[in-house]
Amino acid sequence: MQTREITRAEWPSFFDDFSRRHQGWVATLEILGADIGAQIEERELAFEGITDESNEAHGNSISIMAGGKADDHVTHTISRPTEVSLEQTDEGVDAALAIKSEDGVTALLRFRSPMLPEMADAMM
Repeated sequence: MQTREITRAEWPSFFDDFSRRHQGWVATLEILGADIGAQIEERELAFEGITDESNEAHGNSISIMAGGKADDHVTHTISRPTEVSLEQTDEGVDAALAIKSEDGVTALLRFRSPMLPEMADAMM
């Protein structure tokens, strides 16, 4: 496994591309923090996308949307994100996306069954 940090300047375009390539993939969202340990927030929902929003009054926020149906749709927002990193297998398959906030809490998005990049491209 290899981990690549995504610079803040890359976030908007990275999230647009990431969302497009992974839309509909089955994902689990885990929240990791010193005070709460590891908590599963959402398990095996269809990934819908990620947005990066900038607000002068409240700072940056990143929202992760999942759930393909109205009755299971969830949006998790990370306020004041400081780090974004992508974990990939040695074959270049996206395995997990980690977003760390200013307060040290990390949102970890994992896919149930990552696909090889050429398989994902063929689905479009």
